[in-house]
Formats: sequence, C-alpha cells, structure tokens
Amino acid sequence: MLGQLIGPVTSILDKFIEDKDAKNKMAHEIATMAERHAQEVAKGQMEVNKAEAQSGSVFKGGWRPFIGWTCGAAFAYHFILQPFLVFIITAAGLDMPALPDFDMESLMPVLLGMLGLGGMRSFEKSKGVAAK
Repeated sequence: MLGQLIGPVTSILDKFIEDKDAKNKMAHEIATMAERHAQEVAKGQMEVNKAEAQSGSVFKGGWRPFIGWTCGAAFAYHFILQPFLVFIITAAGLDMPALPDFDMESLMPVLLGMLGLGGMRSFEKSKGVAAK
C-alpha cells in the first residue's frame, strides 16, 4: 500500500519544493520508506522465530515441525499413496467409494513457503552465515 502512494507524493514535491537537490533527496527517502519498513518487519519476525526455535516448549517450538510433517504427509498421500491405492483397488476388482482428496490449492502455498524457508536456511548454512 505504501508503494502505491510513492508516485503521487513525489509528484506533489514538484509543486512545493523548488530546490532540485532537496526535492531529489526527499523523493529518494520516500521511495525507500516502504523497503525500510518491510526490512524492519522481517527483522522483528526473525527475532520471534529465533526465540521460538530456542524454546524447549513443544507448544512454542513444535508447531513448525508439526506443520511440516502434516504438509509432507498430505503431499505424499496425494501424489504417491492415493494413486497406488486407486491402482491396486482397481486391479483387484474391488468396488470401493472414492478415496478422500486433499485441497492442494490450500496446502501448496503453505508447503512451498516452508520449503522456501528451509531452502534459505540450507543456503545460509552452506555459506557459513547461519549457526549450524
């Protein structure tokens, strides 16, 4: 939302500030404001994540692994187990109701987000930036 306001605000500067250098400096400050804010939010979330990971409590530090295993199990069922079960049931000539199917449109963003975060962590570890 802040990014959408940058263009109109910088065009208003032309009307009120005559000094080109001052106007360019203010336009630059306004343009980088959204980026600085996003960085501060990300830093705050990183501190929360770090505190949760260091906690010995399952209720604080255990929810990420739970979500990861749940997404992994659903992914494995949807793409591996269910097709094999359908094949085996069909080959055996059994008449069974349809097997349950997961809403992968809802699951994939969560799974891919977690894999992306895991990938960044692995990249940081490989570069020696993160604690092992």
